[in-house]
Amino acid sequence: MSLQGKTVVCLLDDEFEDLELWYPVYRVREEGATVLFAGPEKGRAHIGKYGVPATADAAYDELDASRIDGLLVPGGWAPDKIRRYPRVLELVREMDAAAKPIGQICHAGWVLISAKILQGRKVTSTPGIRDDMENAGATWLDEPVVVDGHLISARRPPDLPPYAKAFVDALRGG
Repeated sequence: MSLQGKTVVCLLDDEFEDLELWYPVYRVREEGATVLFAGPEKGRAHIGKYGVPATADAAYDELDASRIDGLLVPGGWAPDKIRRYPRVLELVREMDAAAKPIGQICHAGWVLISAKILQGRKVTSTPGIRDDMENAGATWLDEPVVVDGHLISARRPPDLPPYAKAFVDALRGG
């Protein structure tokens, strides 16, 4: 219960990668943190690529970075939708400026690209968006998990164990 009193927000939209959403959420909850799902509308259910639903506890516009300790962005096709919301991009920039943990896996890097926070950073992602990450100014590494300060990134579902551990460690403060 090392994360008791911490709040993590996980961003939602349709067609998230089910494992990339639920695995880190469960790990963070196991450590005692509260995880809230945020989507375009509070109360709306979103369905993962393999049919597992998640319901938004809050709308993107309700989020306040000062009340959030960490941010999770799942992969799948959802990141291409999530990055179209100005409040999400503003939130990512606020979390980055405050050096709060931001976890992203697979295609979730698209959200960080659109928030324009990757210049000079080290990251990984699914190889399919490597060019996008590099064009945004990041150094892309083909490793299971890359930690660059408070940014924690991973490639795909087989990398979930070290990714979730690194995110939990970042929330603990080291």
